Amino acid sequence: MMLTPKEKQKIIGKYKTHEKDTGSSEVQAAIFTEQIEQLTKHLKKHPKDNHSRRGLLKMVMKRKRLLNYLKDESERRYNSAIKKLGLKK
Repeated sequence: MMLTPKEKQKIIGKYKTHEKDTGSSEVQAAIFTEQIEQLTKHLKKHPKDNHSRRGLLKMVMKRKRLLNYLKDESERRYNSAIKKLGLKK
C-alpha cells in the first residue's frame, strides 16, 4: 500500500531533524514503519495475498538495514528513533 503525499509530508514533519530534512535515516525509517503498518492491516484482511506479503518482508528488511546503519553512525539518534517509532531494539 502506498502512502499519499499528504501522509508522507505529515510523517516527514513529525520526524525531520532540521527544517529541510526529507531523507534522513529517521524519516526514511518512519515512512517504512507507516507503510509496514498499512500492509500488515491489508494482510490481516487478505491472508492469501502472497505478493503483498513478499513486499512487506522486503520493506521490513530495508527498515532493518536502515536502522542498523543509523545505529553504527550514532547510537543516540538510533535510540531516539526507536523510541519515537515504538519499535523493539
